[in-house]
Amino acid sequence: MPSRVHAILVVRPDGRAPAAFHLRRTLAALEAQHRRVDALTIVLCGGDESVRQLAAASGAESVITTTGSTRFAAATALATIRLTGDAVWLLAQDTAPEPEALARLAGALELAPSVAFVAPKLVQWDDRTQIVSLGVSMTTLGRSMGLSDGQLDQGQHDAEEDVLGADVRGLLVRTDAWRQLAGLDPALLGADEGLDLGVRARLAGARISLVPTALIAVAGDGAAGVPAGDARRSRRAFAQRTAQLHRRLAYARPWAVFFVWLAILPIALWRTVLHLIAKHPFLVVTEWGASALALVRVGAVARARGRIRAARRAPWSQVAPLRVTRTDLRERFDIDGEEAVAPVGEHIRGDIRFFSGGGAWLVLAALVISVAAFPALLAWPVLGGGALAPMRATVAQLWADAAYGVRAAGLDAIGPADPFAAVVAVIGSLWPGDPSRAIVLLWLAALPLAALGGWFAATRVTERSSLRIVAGAVWMLAPTFLAGLAQGRPGAVIVHLLLPWLFYAGAVAHRSWAAAGAASVLFAAVVACAPSLAPALVLLVIGAIIVAIASRAGRGVARQIWVLVPAVVLFAPLVWSRLRSGDVWGLVADPGVPFLGDRVGADPTGRALLAAGFPTSDPGGWSALLAGTGVPVWWVPLLAAPVALLALIAPLTRRWAAGVALLVIAAIGLSTAFVVVGIAVSSLQSTSIPLWPGPALSLAWLGVVGAATVTLDSALVPRLRAVRSLAAAVAVIAVAVLAVPTLATMTRGTPPPLANGPVSTLPAYVDAEGASNPDVGTIVLTPLSDGGVSTRIIWGGSETLGGQWTVAATPATATEGDTVVAGITADLVTSTADDVIDRLAAAGVGFVLLTPAATPETDAARTFRLMAETAIDQRDALDSVGATPKGELWRVTGAVQPRASATEAVQTSAQWIAFAQIAVILAALLLAVPTRASRRQARRTPRIVGPYVQEER
Repeated sequence: MPSRVHAILVVRPDGRAPAAFHLRRTLAALEAQHRRVDALTIVLCGGDESVRQLAAASGAESVITTTGSTRFAAATALATIRLTGDAVWLLAQDTAPEPEALARLAGALELAPSVAFVAPKLVQWDDRTQIVSLGVSMTTLGRSMGLSDGQLDQGQHDAEEDVLGADVRGLLVRTDAWRQLAGLDPALLGADEGLDLGVRARLAGARISLVPTALIAVAGDGAAGVPAGDARRSRRAFAQRTAQLHRRLAYARPWAVFFVWLAILPIALWRTVLHLIAKHPFLVVTEWGASALALVRVGAVARARGRIRAARRAPWSQVAPLRVTRTDLRERFDIDGEEAVAPVGEHIRGDIRFFSGGGAWLVLAALVISVAAFPALLAWPVLGGGALAPMRATVAQLWADAAYGVRAAGLDAIGPADPFAAVVAVIGSLWPGDPSRAIVLLWLAALPLAALGGWFAATRVTERSSLRIVAGAVWMLAPTFLAGLAQGRPGAVIVHLLLPWLFYAGAVAHRSWAAAGAASVLFAAVVACAPSLAPALVLLVIGAIIVAIASRAGRGVARQIWVLVPAVVLFAPLVWSRLRSGDVWGLVADPGVPFLGDRVGADPTGRALLAAGFPTSDPGGWSALLAGTGVPVWWVPLLAAPVALLALIAPLTRRWAAGVALLVIAAIGLSTAFVVVGIAVSSLQSTSIPLWPGPALSLAWLGVVGAATVTLDSALVPRLRAVRSLAAAVAVIAVAVLAVPTLATMTRGTPPPLANGPVSTLPAYVDAEGASNPDVGTIVLTPLSDGGVSTRIIWGGSETLGGQWTVAATPATATEGDTVVAGITADLVTSTADDVIDRLAAAGVGFVLLTPAATPETDAARTFRLMAETAIDQRDALDSVGATPKGELWRVTGAVQPRASATEAVQTSAQWIAFAQIAVILAALLLAVPTRASRRQARRTPRIVGPYVQEER
């Protein structure tokens, strides 16, 4: 065996446990060796007085002190100049060898002269039956692979000797080989140091051998190797990826180095997608950090290649046989597949039973009800009325409306789009040939989609199929949802359709990144459709984070925080724009077409109706149905009482925690409705429009229905299941009675706000012109009842749903563009200004439209209309197109200048904003994509959220 062994012990006190605690055991283990080391050099990388005292009392031939940032490779390089023996033993403060370890390592090194170094078996610090490392190899792409990491030591690997590399901790290296190979590569940042040393030794013509009978206990938080533990996985991943990229550049053939370097960023992008699909988002930052570092460390790569070149005596074919192949990966590392079994005693979720449990029948029944309630929609090409408007003609125009830049309304309006425009673009893209028809189909499918969402949301609350059907039916027949459908409020309808899915994914967002990704996209869509819900939803997320910190020691908090990220990124440009203008309240404005409609007031009567779940002054439409009959309607709100009473009992059941949580959701939703009903930030033709409380009531209804389901599921013992069935039937029948007038509105012949079309809000002549020129401008003048005028400028062939802009509908103060438009309007309806048409043409406006006043037309409105019509007719630069169903139309006869486009700086900003938003949404969607691993993990957790005990279904 080697005549002299010189041990290098590196101490760096940055681990989880005090360095002195580990160092004391390691020094004692060195003293207990059957074959004692001949010399010991300790390198202290920082440390306190206790560490220095231990080092001084250790009998080491020298103690080298350096800074705390010194890594293991640099520390060993400092001690190399003091080497005096035939072999060097590499140790850290957390590597405690068993008494016979050095004797067996030295014996194996002596018996094999062709071996450059030998490696021990590393075991857990407090459990020698668990293998930490015994041999390391790498794939063809350079990824390091531990050959036995994490396995139970049953002697199954004790016959293995020849390997490509090993963990650097505990290596016994021949001194001449150590000097020839120039020690460890400091550019590896502590990862794969033993593997790299083994590769270079192979290329130098030597071998590497394992000594499985030599055991060394390691704690995983010393100076050598990568840090262990979940808390340090980001640091570990960064070091490992940095080492892999560095080795890839160092090992590449000379002609391929530049191409490998060029491929670093494209590969980082591809691996980002893979990390997100694999539900490892924390690796994305480390991936890009390691890639950026690899790009700039040209000198480190040159030095590494110089080391290899100086010591190389053998071809690369010596390394290839010891690499890990795809077959090895499948046989050795990827043995866990779909057959993986959950631990004993762990809940394994059963089938969801959508078809066998009646969910499909519920959706089919809802579709029949929808067709019966809205039969005219089967023939309508465009849905109009209420807060609805036509869609853009092409998908490209839909997404242009969703981007930062020139807006579809206003003289020179440039700014961020409402996030609601992106939701509209998604819906329109589902029917690319005719996007407007997508809204018609959405209205037809709304009831079955609501039933489907309610049914799936109920799967988080109960395993009973019958109660899932009850929850789905009650959710579908919610008064606020039907009011949104009848009045044509797309934002409220979409929110009601998305909320159960947000509950379905958000309730388990702490469990997996797949659920967190799905919940984040749904959260952003809900807030985009109803910004007034943002405070309530953010409050619920914060509450969930607090619960995670208190009850789960913070596990899953990162996933729950991610739920907010896409919404923050989508709203950031609009928030910044609003803050700069000083109009913060405008952020909560209802997106889409401003519409007053029937709604409750902020008086006590209105708030009482809100408490009963009605957003309109006519509860459920019963006042209109019973008009003229003399039958009172005071009893109508009582029909919501059965569901409410069941919900209030939930905290008294065995599942009181779930009941309380759902009632908190209901309380937050109801409180939000009480607040928003008294806030008016939008206006339409000088009329203030309060926020629509429907989305907040939908959130409250979600909590009430969930709590009622908890009561029905767990409040009664099995022998009283007949009472459960009776209570559920009463609740469903009561809600169904509430829905009758609204669902029968169209079949009774009562004209609802919903209407067939229009295809365009402008005359057909302008619509035809706008089809070929989307930048054609029309100034629209509408006489008001008080004798004033409302003016707006519309670009393209029509006012569209996605082209609406809440900034224009909620002006805090008049902008410069508003002042210009007001001046043009005043000059246009009088005969005092001769250049007004030239100003219109210079701004890109080619048409003037004088629309009828609201009916009944007042004398003041009629007087203004006639005066304006006379004044406009006298303009020589205007050609009268004539009367149209939309009003009197004139065309500018002179040359109309193109509309002013955004500046280059604005376009650059728009590109960066679009890139950031698309990247975040794409990341969320990739996280939401289910994988085999995520499905396997999901099957190991209960579908129900919270403690659940079921006696029978």
